[in-house]
Amino acid sequence: MRDAEDFDTFYATSARRVLAHVSMMVGGQAEAEDAVAEAYLRAWNRWSKISRYDDPEAWVRRVAYRQAVSTWRKAVSRLQAHRRDAVDGHVEALNPDHVAVVEALRRIPAGQRRVIVLHHLAGLSVAEINRETGLPAGTITTWLARGRRALAEHLTEDTAMGREGRDV
Repeated sequence: MRDAEDFDTFYATSARRVLAHVSMMVGGQAEAEDAVAEAYLRAWNRWSKISRYDDPEAWVRRVAYRQAVSTWRKAVSRLQAHRRDAVDGHVEALNPDHVAVVEALRRIPAGQRRVIVLHHLAGLSVAEINRETGLPAGTITTWLARGRRALAEHLTEDTAMGREGRDV
């Protein structure tokens, strides 16, 4: 139990200082808080070894800084990958039918919406939906039928054309 008490004392006396240092190094409080929390968790997991270091606080500060930099690098890499994938940057406009279908799907119960999307948009069979969701096959077929009826009520020629029943 002595290790826990030692760590608690170490944390209480150093955490604010380490957070201040790391937030100044990385330029953001939220990023620093996440990184410092991770560093103290790692310190706790290795406390029997780290407690014998000449300066455990320096170890935590170094780990926190590296964690923050690693998180930043991952974010930059994701952004670069996203930019690479967006070759021309042009996004096609949504057609009115797509917007109408999405709006109609939002109006039906979540369970029905899920099986409709999995079956009709993802192309899964009833058996595949059963394996993925754990829903009984009978429930899936019932929700498919009810969902189709509900969608039909919300998808009329007027809503598909974006007029929602109004005279234009």
